[in-house]
Amino acid sequence: MKVLILKLGALGDVLMATPLIQTLTAHYKIHELWLLTSPPFADLFTAWPDLRVHVVPRRGWRANLAAVRWLRVQRFARVYDLQSNDRTRYWCALAGARERIGNHPYFPYTCHPATRYTGQCHAFERLNEVLVTAGHAPSAAKPWLPITPEVSREVAAWLAQRKLSAKNFVLLHAGASARHPAKRWPHYQALGQALVARGLEVVWIGAAEDADLNATLARTLGIDATSCFGVTALAALARHARFAVTNDSAPMHILACADIPVFGLFGPTDWRRTHALGQRERIITLDDAPSRAECPPPARELARITPAFVLERIGAEGLL
Repeated sequence: MKVLILKLGALGDVLMATPLIQTLTAHYKIHELWLLTSPPFADLFTAWPDLRVHVVPRRGWRANLAAVRWLRVQRFARVYDLQSNDRTRYWCALAGARERIGNHPYFPYTCHPATRYTGQCHAFERLNEVLVTAGHAPSAAKPWLPITPEVSREVAAWLAQRKLSAKNFVLLHAGASARHPAKRWPHYQALGQALVARGLEVVWIGAAEDADLNATLARTLGIDATSCFGVTALAALARHARFAVTNDSAPMHILACADIPVFGLFGPTDWRRTHALGQRERIITLDDAPSRAECPPPARELARITPAFVLERIGAEGLL
């Protein structure tokens, strides 16, 4: 039997779907299982066992036409639409599959949860409902990425060059998307100084849009690792770290794939829908912080979460 999973993006959503993809690869091990995704995420699955990957650009009528043609040729018996947007619904409708599993209780899905999804729970929890509706056991909330030996060697060489030993450094992501500056917690330098005073090395991580911020932070302390690692390499690096502190961002989800403590700072966004899997108890919000009484609604500035409070939360797990 040929089975298809649809998952196009974005990065955080793809990573939150990895436990579900693991469940499906285990279930269809003796069958032919495919993943249809978009180009930025294809490399995440090149080393994934028992899974074939097909890539289609996310935009343009030519890409849509190419996807439908490919779907019709493949003759899938079952499609799991883990994206369930207008585009993938259209693909499902034209794929010719007998069974079409999706997130919404309407056409073209033949199997779906009974109620509409309107953000009433975490995205992962909802996708688990989709799988349960299709007869599967729920997946554990533990994201995962396969790390190749080549990537492991590259990370080991980087650590050796900078004389970093396992569990004696921490990863800090002080940036966020340029479209969402309110997600940036402004006290990372003070946090980094407190961690260095406790004998830990600090590594500043992020992509090109974090370069200026990380360069400024690294002038005072720590190692600037901006754009040094792709997604899987960053997950491999994180396996060696003691813990990480991040804003609500894609690196938060990448680091969670390493199964280390990841403390996520949330202000303007709803952590209940998007927190990193397996890290529920490490979410830090204004609702938890001692300064909440000084922050009447609707003020939600992350600056009101103090470095001392973040250190207290980290120390409560015996990590300092």
